[in-house]
Amino acid sequence: MGRKKSKYGKKVTGDDLNKKIKNYFTKHPRKKQTAKQIASKLEVKKSVDSVKHQLELLRTQGVLFRYEDGNYKLDSNYIDNADSNTQGKGNTKSGGSNRYIGTIDMTRSGSAFLLVDELDDDLHISPSKLNGAMNGDRVEVSAHFPKGRRRGEASVIKVVKRKISSVVGKIWIGKGSSVVDVLNSSPTMTIRVKAEDTLDAQDGDIVVTEITDWGTGKNSGIHGKVKRIIPPEDENEVSMQAILSMNGFDSFFPDEVEAEMAQIPDEIPTTDLDDRRDFRETLTITIDPETAKDFDDAISYKKLDDGKVEIGVHIADVTHYLRPGTALDKEAFNRSTSVYLVDRCIPMLPEKLSNNLCSLMPHVDRLAFSAAFTFDKDLKIIDRWFGKAIIHSARRYSYEEAQEVIDTGKGDYPDELRHLNTIAKKLRAQRFKDGSINFDSEEVKFKLDEKGKPIDLYVKERKDTHLMIEDYMLLANKEVAHYIERKQQGTSEIPYVYRIHDEPNVDKLGELSIFAREMGFNFEFDTPQQIKASINRLAKESKENEVLKLLEPLAIRSMAKAVYSTDNIGHFGLGFSHYAHFTSPIRRYADVLVHRILYDNLKDTKRLDKEKLEMQCGHISTQEKKATEAERESIKYKQVEYMLDKVGEEFDAVISGMIERGIFVELPESKAEGLIPFDKLGEDYELTNGRLKAESTQSDRKIRLGDKVRVKLIAANLDAKQLDFEMISQG
Repeated sequence: MGRKKSKYGKKVTGDDLNKKIKNYFTKHPRKKQTAKQIASKLEVKKSVDSVKHQLELLRTQGVLFRYEDGNYKLDSNYIDNADSNTQGKGNTKSGGSNRYIGTIDMTRSGSAFLLVDELDDDLHISPSKLNGAMNGDRVEVSAHFPKGRRRGEASVIKVVKRKISSVVGKIWIGKGSSVVDVLNSSPTMTIRVKAEDTLDAQDGDIVVTEITDWGTGKNSGIHGKVKRIIPPEDENEVSMQAILSMNGFDSFFPDEVEAEMAQIPDEIPTTDLDDRRDFRETLTITIDPETAKDFDDAISYKKLDDGKVEIGVHIADVTHYLRPGTALDKEAFNRSTSVYLVDRCIPMLPEKLSNNLCSLMPHVDRLAFSAAFTFDKDLKIIDRWFGKAIIHSARRYSYEEAQEVIDTGKGDYPDELRHLNTIAKKLRAQRFKDGSINFDSEEVKFKLDEKGKPIDLYVKERKDTHLMIEDYMLLANKEVAHYIERKQQGTSEIPYVYRIHDEPNVDKLGELSIFAREMGFNFEFDTPQQIKASINRLAKESKENEVLKLLEPLAIRSMAKAVYSTDNIGHFGLGFSHYAHFTSPIRRYADVLVHRILYDNLKDTKRLDKEKLEMQCGHISTQEKKATEAERESIKYKQVEYMLDKVGEEFDAVISGMIERGIFVELPESKAEGLIPFDKLGEDYELTNGRLKAESTQSDRKIRLGDKVRVKLIAANLDAKQLDFEMISQG
């Protein structure tokens, strides 16, 4: 019988661990890491203290530099003699050239920056070095780090993966072939289309064009075929389709997916109920936005003996219909997420699933994957159950309807709703006590007319019912991750999809702290606990002080982005050591993977290939980022559209951001934002404090983030989604 592996991961000696850590930092010379992060990355999970001990040894040897926040980085004065003649990924010698893979982030000028995980700073790519790469493309580059410069220069070697596969543009019909000029493309982009691939489009039509051949990478070599024609008078549809296409999403599903959907029965066969726990006699409800069509979660409530109560979190059993290897599953993974624009949802799954079979609608039986928690009379969790189930929702509430029942005690199930809310408040209080951060940011919503034009906008109000549902979803997400952790104790790792959130960038927080102090707020950031406490205190104080509201998004922006990974480092923002996305498989493919892995490990033990699963995590994280960008673009478009008839009007505003060429101002009511160039202010300015303040080079005049100003709207460019203002007065 073989020796059982330690539950803590790989066994290594102190010398081996020292070499592993040293090798990691040599390969990633610009990367800052904590002991916890290094232990996770190297899969040395037996003791973070052991890793910390070796980090300190390397620091005393001059190999590493330690920051006050506990992060370590390769010391800039250290040179590894054994590797001094190599030209590897971690070569930091002046003039060294290295290869990296990253994502293109293009500016309006045509220059670009490469976002690389291994580097603290982006790489700059001049227009002549793009080699046909477009905004959002995944590329491989050769990078050069000139002596004395913080940012490296790069040249694109090849495009690894294109961000987009179709575009929206205006077609011009020719004799032999036609061309499509892509709308709102920077740099400009033209697609060649053969006569037989025009779909009989007429000269000047707006068309959705699928790219079939990128050619040599130059615009003249790109070919495609027309997929759809959009009525040119429907400006909103043209704009929304362009936003989707330029972010790599499509409203329509492939024919093979539609064919598979037609084979799925409209009713639940009785054989599908085998081995499912029956919750149909237990009170079950859904609470969602008024306009929601897909209900992917439900809550059940059941009183037990001795003051105990069982709360069920029921999630649509998408994996029952989404089988691995099918065209439907491949398309869902390719999309990885639903996309929510201002006026529509582009679902990850076809409507038959997302709005019907997988939607937990009231008064019909539905298949679910459930997590049930038993609370004692003191509202402590004393038992947990996970498994497949069948439910029957008795009532569908909007958030507003459920809130009214809780507030007034009138309506359906008031006692049950109030008790659910009481338990949720206790869960929330404990979460904040354990170090969760309050991410209650403002969200702009629009009222649209029948043509999709915004006629009003407002900031969404979050009620107790929003928070209540959120708390139960967080509980389920946390507990399914802990289940896998307990399952693998004493055995080898069970690869899983975690939702992780790294610790903040301390350099950015340092700049923010200095600026916050000038605004009368003491932002402490020496420890993770101080950072969380400061952000939560800021959220509270900003309710009384409007100026401090602008610090909230800055604090959140300084933090790392949450992503999916098989390497669990915990979720800093929520304060959870283990966290996974389980509650929205209708709209997130990460949850689909979590459901599959969890189900496979409820009775038996099954391990997927970790490397393949990590690649899937990377794709899903990328798709999530693209969807977020599309959503932001649609909001920006509607804000500009709302302001079109207000050119020439004056507004009160606050300074919300700064770049090298000017300041951004935001209108408090609409949250619309626009630029005022420095050259329009009559003086030259230099940015200080990490772009939080600008100082005149000709006088003692200063402009700070959060300053109140009076501005006039002088231009609204809908195609560019851009507002231009001029300063009327300051202060």
